[in-house]
Amino acid sequence: METNNHFDQKITRGFVFAITLTSITLVAEVVGGLWTNSLALLSDAAHVFSDLFALALSLLAIKLANRPASDRRTYGWHRAEIFASLINGTTLILMALGIVWEAGKRIVEPQEIRSLEMFVIAVVGLVMNLVVASRLHGHSHDDLNVRSAFLHVLGDAIASVGVIIGGLVMLFTGWYVVDALISVAIALIIGFGAVRVIRAAGHILLEGVPPHIDINQVVAKMRAVKGVGDVHHLHCWSICSHITSLSAHIDIEPEYRLRQGQIIGEIEAMLDHDYHITHTTLQCECSRCLSGPVIQQLRHRERRSSLCSHGHGPHDHEHPHH
Repeated sequence: METNNHFDQKITRGFVFAITLTSITLVAEVVGGLWTNSLALLSDAAHVFSDLFALALSLLAIKLANRPASDRRTYGWHRAEIFASLINGTTLILMALGIVWEAGKRIVEPQEIRSLEMFVIAVVGLVMNLVVASRLHGHSHDDLNVRSAFLHVLGDAIASVGVIIGGLVMLFTGWYVVDALISVAIALIIGFGAVRVIRAAGHILLEGVPPHIDINQVVAKMRAVKGVGDVHHLHCWSICSHITSLSAHIDIEPEYRLRQGQIIGEIEAMLDHDYHITHTTLQCECSRCLSGPVIQQLRHRERRSSLCSHGHGPHDHEHPHH
């Protein structure tokens, strides 16, 4: 628990630092964009605003994830991280569509831009984004929440490079339509990152198998443990970026029934070491029991209340409408 708290504290400090710098960048780019009449700079400011929203939402998700589990939420609030990532991705998509719409109007009717001032402000924005990205990069590979925020900031840094190049082109050529074209490129960068984040978050919400896990390989290793006859009714899913769960029925050979606790321990140790699966539910069965498929198909069933409105049990009388 101490290690997890230390890990979360490091991420929290990184987010606070990132939020502070991103807020400064946002103010500079909004004021600069209005002053220079640059859509590219305002588009970058819009991306910075989404960065700030993403960072604040991600920090909130970390705080919620640290809340204890309860009898109503037995997994606690870990899924808040995934919802934050999904919201981040959705806001990015909407932002990208808005930028493309405005850029289309400016391509038809280009407007004069203060190119030199735009260039200077974009350079300042790039430096800020690179500093923020460097603080988030260390945890972006193993935390979807941090990764979504990191992609926001990284995409904005790339966009700032485009704004800088555009500023130079307009400064020396006066070709102001470049401002709108750069805005479209920024929108594409935003949209690409958003789709990746939404796809990853959606996969977790649909209880999909984590991308780094090959179920067939996992089953083969479980079957290789001495005393295991077969594995069936297996499910593997992510609760959040840091917690992977697995449940399965383990068919124990009859002569190993007295060692089933040790066998389960060996399987759990292997799953933790090889796949970082830390939350397991393994049910032992005898090899003479009827086995089933490795992947069990789930079926919907009618939910029955334990008591009807008059206090009777579910079988005390029949309901004509059920």
